[in-house]
Amino acid sequence: QVQLVESGGGLVQAGGSLRLSCAASGRTFSNYAMGWFRQAPGKEREFVAAINWSGSSTYYTDSVKGRFTISRDNAKNTVYLQMNSLKPEDTAVYYCAARRGAAISAATEYAHWGQGTQVTVSS
Repeated sequence: QVQLVESGGGLVQAGGSLRLSCAASGRTFSNYAMGWFRQAPGKEREFVAAINWSGSSTYYTDSVKGRFTISRDNAKNTVYLQMNSLKPEDTAVYYCAARRGAAISAATEYAHWGQGTQVTVSS
């Protein structure tokens, strides 16, 4: 079992930046691909970004490309989401997730989830 704890959310003005962190424990972190997802009020959970076990491959949804960067530090058992040029439509609860195998965008394929961290972007 992998336990995931997100941190770094908060309130920021449009155009600002935040860095989310997700600390993992319980199993060998480098065995897992990691993903970030988000869920806005009244909307379905959506894929944001994913990274493979080594950090050599990353994937993003179109709406965050060029603004968000996913990275990981396997020595610290942590995955990050650097969010720049934030927009009000980025407001959501952000979740990190882990899965064995490839880094993919399907939330249903991730077995382990954190509790989420709120990101609010004011206009």
